[in-house]
Amino acid sequence: VQLQASGGGLVQAGGSLRLTCAFSGRTFSGFALGWFRQAPGKEREFVAGISRAGDITNYADSVKGRFTISRDNAENTVYLQMNSLKPDDTAVYFCAARLFYLSDAAGSYNFWGQGTLVTVSS
Repeated sequence: VQLQASGGGLVQAGGSLRLTCAFSGRTFSGFALGWFRQAPGKEREFVAGISRAGDITNYADSVKGRFTISRDNAENTVYLQMNSLKPDDTAVYFCAARLFYLSDAAGSYNFWGQGTLVTVSS
């Protein structure tokens, strides 16, 4: 499995970005997907996850109401729409995949993308 994240960049507080993660190598619909982030000096943390069919989503409390995860099983792609961005959202964002079921535990994900940097200025 290969995961390629893109869409990061520099944005002002209150702005929006959409991250994209392209999946290849296995049957996409067999995998739950997650977005995680890691800020400098901090541990990697769960941001959002989506089930195989896209009918179940889960979010960290810190992003609820601001971020939306979605997937397109025809295009083998998962997205993270980020609105009302805050400086605390600054981090490297990673997409990850695991077989079958949605999880918020980073250690349960088998496959990881390379990360894309999001910087939110105040």
